[in-house]
Amino acid sequence: MPSTPVRAAPPATPSATPLTRARVLAAALSLADAGGIESLSMRRLGREVGVEAMSLYNHVSGKDDILDGIVDLVFGEIDLPTSTTDWQAGMRHRAYSARDVLARHSWAASLMQSRTSPGSAMLRHHDTVIGTLRRGGFSVTMAAHAFSVIDSYIYGFAQQQQNLTYTTPEEATRLAESILEQVPATDYPHLAELLIEHAVTPDYDYAAEFDFGLELILSGLQRLAVTGLVT
Repeated sequence: MPSTPVRAAPPATPSATPLTRARVLAAALSLADAGGIESLSMRRLGREVGVEAMSLYNHVSGKDDILDGIVDLVFGEIDLPTSTTDWQAGMRHRAYSARDVLARHSWAASLMQSRTSPGSAMLRHHDTVIGTLRRGGFSVTMAAHAFSVIDSYIYGFAQQQQNLTYTTPEEATRLAESILEQVPATDYPHLAELLIEHAVTPDYDYAAEFDFGLELILSGLQRLAVTGLVT
């Protein structure tokens, strides 16, 4: 008799990925990036990771804990100065990295400085920034001033840029031209002059304003250091 062919066993179904705090926070970060903080709820987050909302409480204590967690994830994406970096180069590199991170996570700028339960990435970030300024010759008080003014600029610029209605230089030019049509030069001469000579030029890019402001702040702090006013 012919032998009965042996059928291969069906492949085993892979087990579901275990639910962990890290997985919950990663999903929450994705939801916030896609729809903003307003779209983030325990029920929706539960659906995202495939569990009932109540199961999330085995890993997070609530929405505030989730917000603390995803803010810490964002802080962890910002490049930090090394211990051998010149303070200006370190602050410059961190500022550009923070600007790019905040552009990826448009909801984060309004929350980064408001959390009262900092995570390890946030603490490491702040400690490294302060340490870089202290090694640069700043007193504790002046390091606090410098940290405040630099971060106020970074976060403020990020929020202002997110409120823009255009994303490319070409769109910026078209918007400026549209505004210019509604701005009689005889009534608003200075505004019209700025639009004509600056905002509607082919190479205008609002993002470049970040460079000017940051260098203004860093050079001002450097002048204080040279004159001995940072002690």
